Amino acid sequence: MLEDLNVKDFALIDSVSLDFGKGLNILSGETGAGKSILIGSLTFLLGGKAGLDSIRTGAESARVSGTVYLEKDAVAARKWLEERGIVPENDRVLIRRTIRDSGKTGAWIEDVPVTRAELADFTSGIVDVHGQHDHQSLFKLDEHRRFLDSFAGITEEVAAFTKLYGALAEKRARFDEMNTSEQERCRRREILEFSIDEIAKASLKPGEEESLSAEETRLTQYEKLFSMVDSIAETLLGQDGAVHALKRVLSGFDSSASIDPSLDQNRGRLENAYYEIEDIAEGVRQYRDGLVYDPARLEAVQERLSLIFKLKKKYGASVDDVMAWASNAERELEALQGWDSNREEMEKEIAVLEKEVYRAGSEISDKRKRASSALESGVEGVLRSLGMSGTRFSVSLTLRPGTDTIQRSGPYGFDSIEFLISANPGEPLKQLAKIASGGELSRVMLALKTVLTSADETGTLIFDEIDTGIGGEVALAVGAHLKGLAKTKQVLCITHLASIAAHADRHIKIEKKVDSNRTVTNATGIDGRARVEEVARMLAGDGFSEASVRHAEDLIAKFA
Repeated sequence: MLEDLNVKDFALIDSVSLDFGKGLNILSGETGAGKSILIGSLTFLLGGKAGLDSIRTGAESARVSGTVYLEKDAVAARKWLEERGIVPENDRVLIRRTIRDSGKTGAWIEDVPVTRAELADFTSGIVDVHGQHDHQSLFKLDEHRRFLDSFAGITEEVAAFTKLYGALAEKRARFDEMNTSEQERCRRREILEFSIDEIAKASLKPGEEESLSAEETRLTQYEKLFSMVDSIAETLLGQDGAVHALKRVLSGFDSSASIDPSLDQNRGRLENAYYEIEDIAEGVRQYRDGLVYDPARLEAVQERLSLIFKLKKKYGASVDDVMAWASNAERELEALQGWDSNREEMEKEIAVLEKEVYRAGSEISDKRKRASSALESGVEGVLRSLGMSGTRFSVSLTLRPGTDTIQRSGPYGFDSIEFLISANPGEPLKQLAKIASGGELSRVMLALKTVLTSADETGTLIFDEIDTGIGGEVALAVGAHLKGLAKTKQVLCITHLASIAAHADRHIKIEKKVDSNRTVTNATGIDGRARVEEVARMLAGDGFSEASVRHAEDLIAKFA
């Protein structure tokens, strides 16, 4: 559960501190007040991306922090923290994120720095954010598969299948590449043998190219380098150089300190500096005396670099890549030379992988079938409470086309998955993409989120204008549903509808003001008269007329 949020210099927000509670937390405000900015700051805190435009004009950085309370059933989140040595304090962790005007970002859980990806991984199991355009993901069939797998609890199982499927595809490709004619194998062996021999004769060493390039630079610019180093040495060691000058100053300090001992401290510091500079000067002198221009060595270095360049052009972008190419070529050559015996072994390996893929894919298909009916009834049940009582929701689950002996598979299994819907009694099931109403899509997504989150440990749900395209009795139904959902989950909801806001357990008002020629977004918790006036404004655009206030009071009392 998200307990509080503190935002500093994020977009139009100067400084905002908010406390959230259990149940339904409603955020409201006039259009353009900055509701989406507040959700943006929260998304940033949870691991979302942010650009430099997220930093308030005139500020050097944007900072967002929040406290997350870990419920007892947040097993995965607690395990995640334990694996990284992060200890919650009183079942709470403090999350912080910053973005500086240099573009550098930082993230911390407690006092432990984490990457953005790690932060997103941790918070994804605690908070689920549904943006105002997320219902459009229902148009993507890949998302349908992801929703069903999440509901069935097989997300990790499918990920393991994907790896297994990839291993089989790679092994088959390798087999097809090797299983060519004898003439082709001979030609390939000759190419590999030549390449391996060419690289071996070069006797490449890691880091050699960088070392040779540095040496080439020194040799080609010998005169310039010698002149500069000689000048440095003369400045330090010459008759009027720094070392002799410091020695004279030290002698002066000795005489002065004999009169005033308080100078001993500065004299000691200067003596340390003198010995350090003397040591540096000697090192520079030795370097200068060791500089030698060797045309033969320069020619040898350039020839070696030319050879390396030639090999890189043929086998890889770096010396390491060339050496890796040779290692892979040796393995391929070994396989080619023993192909007749290796073929049978590889065929056996492929057969084993095929059986594993078939077994795993069949188990996944069975679990999807069992989960489909439960998901259908769950979504339809929620849709009935959202004013879509005549709606039929169906999970179309079909096997990919195959033959009597071969079952076709994809990286996620054997199934083609699509959600279908009939929004009105008597109408055939249709693709979700063919539903014209944005309000219907929003409610389908809300139903899916409700059913899915009931099956996992996500403690906080955030809805950014889930009420898009709805009103009247449907809005009342959505409000009642959110209120019911908030009995077991913490719900944060941005809304512009009074019939939803009236259900709030905690109401936060967001408003934009101009202060000293600066536009700022403020957010404050409201109750009593202030809440009545805000609900009245949402009803009629007027928070102070007697009629709208009376209507707001009745609405709030009805859902209290």
